[in-house]
Amino acid sequence: MTRRFAGAVCGRRIKWVVLAVWLGLFVVLGFGFGSKLGDVTDNETVNWLPGSAESTQALKKTADFRSDTTLDAVVVYQRDGGLTAADMEKVNADAQTFSGMDGQTVGEFVGDDSVSKADTQITLDGEVQVIPASQSEDGQAAQIVVPIDAGTDGWLIMPDMVDHMRDIAGSDTDMTTHITGYAGFAADQADAFAAIDGLLLFAALGVVIVILLFTYRSPILWLFPVICVVIAMFTATGLIYLLAKYADLTVNEQSRSILTVLVLGAGTDYALLLVARYREELRRHHDRHEAMAEALHRAGPAIIASGSTVVLGMLCLLVAEMNSTQSLGPVLAIGVAVVLLAMISLLPALLVIMGRWIFWPVRPTEGSHEPTSTGFWAKTGWKISHRPRAVWVGTALALGVMAIGLTTLDAKGLTTEDSFVGTPDSVKGERVVNEHFESVGGNDLQIITNAGTEGEVMNTVKDIEGVDPNAVSVAGPPQNGSSLVLAGITDSSLSDAAYQTVQRVRDAVHAIPDADALVGGNAAVNWDVQEASRHDNNAVIPLVLVMVFLVLLVLLRAVVAPLLLIGTVVLSFGAALGFSALVFQYIFDINGADSGLPLFVFVFLVALGIDYNIFLMTRVREEATREGSRRGALIGLAATGGVITSAGLVLAGTFATLATVPLTFTLQIGFAVAFGVLLDTIIVRSILVTGLNLDFGRHMWWPAKISRKEHEDQFEEPDESRELETVHAAD
Repeated sequence: MTRRFAGAVCGRRIKWVVLAVWLGLFVVLGFGFGSKLGDVTDNETVNWLPGSAESTQALKKTADFRSDTTLDAVVVYQRDGGLTAADMEKVNADAQTFSGMDGQTVGEFVGDDSVSKADTQITLDGEVQVIPASQSEDGQAAQIVVPIDAGTDGWLIMPDMVDHMRDIAGSDTDMTTHITGYAGFAADQADAFAAIDGLLLFAALGVVIVILLFTYRSPILWLFPVICVVIAMFTATGLIYLLAKYADLTVNEQSRSILTVLVLGAGTDYALLLVARYREELRRHHDRHEAMAEALHRAGPAIIASGSTVVLGMLCLLVAEMNSTQSLGPVLAIGVAVVLLAMISLLPALLVIMGRWIFWPVRPTEGSHEPTSTGFWAKTGWKISHRPRAVWVGTALALGVMAIGLTTLDAKGLTTEDSFVGTPDSVKGERVVNEHFESVGGNDLQIITNAGTEGEVMNTVKDIEGVDPNAVSVAGPPQNGSSLVLAGITDSSLSDAAYQTVQRVRDAVHAIPDADALVGGNAAVNWDVQEASRHDNNAVIPLVLVMVFLVLLVLLRAVVAPLLLIGTVVLSFGAALGFSALVFQYIFDINGADSGLPLFVFVFLVALGIDYNIFLMTRVREEATREGSRRGALIGLAATGGVITSAGLVLAGTFATLATVPLTFTLQIGFAVAFGVLLDTIIVRSILVTGLNLDFGRHMWWPAKISRKEHEDQFEEPDESRELETVHAAD
């Protein structure tokens, strides 16, 4: 960052212009559009799936028979002693009631016009519409399948509809009743994500405020970074809303939740770095405008490089096959880009406008003592300097041992039961269905075939292992030259056995002449998601590494340092996810993981974890040009250690708040990223990287000129009393 730009942002007059521009953006975008983001959130099934997969193509073609926004509600009834004749009368009467939903508005059905999207009309999809009640062979359970097409507003209205269906099923009976199936699952998931708009935001803000209070030890200073981050977050939300509404940007609940914690965490990190350097420069300059200009000039490149790394890392997700992963990238990139701009323009202007008093009760005055020069991290660096090679080798081996836990990670997807933290009604209902029925209603393979070949497809499929021959049927007459064949399967749609059934069915129907068959359905979708996730890992991970290397190459103007830094971040990722996998299995009692978890954790930890190395190494390089490579490493660690640790605590804390959303995926990603960030800031950056810097010395900066300079590297243990004597003598 040039001195001219740095000086302009916090100039005596331009600072007011900067503040006015950001307040205008906040009012127009934040207040005007930011609160409307939920209105354009799109959670249609097709927008979560791999775009080119066979199951996705089949889902699109089933729109001729049922909308791709149709979700099956499976109404389950159970009595341990066996259902009575009166019970079955009740079940059949409920089936008629649910059939009467067709054509009603949501408000009419639930009897409450105040519910979200109450005027949306309910459509029951399919020729048969409500599938008549079926009783289990043991006589203890019955199920009704209600295919509900709730349109694009399904995510908003499904909780109200399903809750009312539960009331209907449970009324006037002592049977145990549940609503499961994809509609029940969607309703419970929507209730879980309802925390995003309130609890998640306030939890993340609470974490940020507490850590800033602890870091700054000032009752005033923490307020200004928080104000800037909140302004940036709502401004970004408004911009994302406009792009979603008018430029086809896809936003779902997953991207909304991660956007909140990422913007708060990353923005606060950048603020911490800038404020720390500003406080340092205030001790060297009488005029606060000059101090901020120098702070922004020195810290700006690191902040910009860090933010750019995250933005580019998120944009790498565009090459993913999974639509949900692909759409996540631009949303997060926009959020980080906006908060980055705020931290290098709005925050400097605001801090200069306020003056030194905001640091009360410890105001940094010109010539005052710089505490970092003799603090904890200065002493830590001095201890590492005794045996740097032993330190970094031992640390790397310890991280490698932690990475062994990766062998226990079963990232093949989560069952409905494992998807929730707790046991919502849809999970209880699924347990009943799995216990009493050979195949689950509404959980069939959906085979699209050319009209006239459906009979051969049915006969072929019935003989395939894993298919329930009594649950193979044609769903209504042909539509647009195609027929829909439903085939119930006998295994869980997330099991290896079900995946093998999908492959057997595909091989068989693909061989039928002139059928042009496509196999979809839940098990097929889950299998295709596994395949797409493998592709995304192979495509995105190398791309992110190359991108990070190029950023470091430009910033540090060296080759060796970027290569070693990338190695440390990858090792940190492996250790974090390996340890997390053990925690998931043996502490949280979660035996699986979402197939996208490794990729998300990798992208966040590498893109964000490299930030702390950037913060450290830019300062090390700055000091190395004057003091020598090894002394520069110690000074850089001492100067940045405290602020980087605080930044890591902020980011870890904000990601940890994802645990407030009672879903396994958010719990796992929140824990893994939070733990990985702490591991990176406390162990990898402070010990491993510092050990490498001290061991490699000037060779770290090859082929830059600094690598050819010899310096006298004499280390002395930091002595606070000697530092204070020097300061007093200078005064």
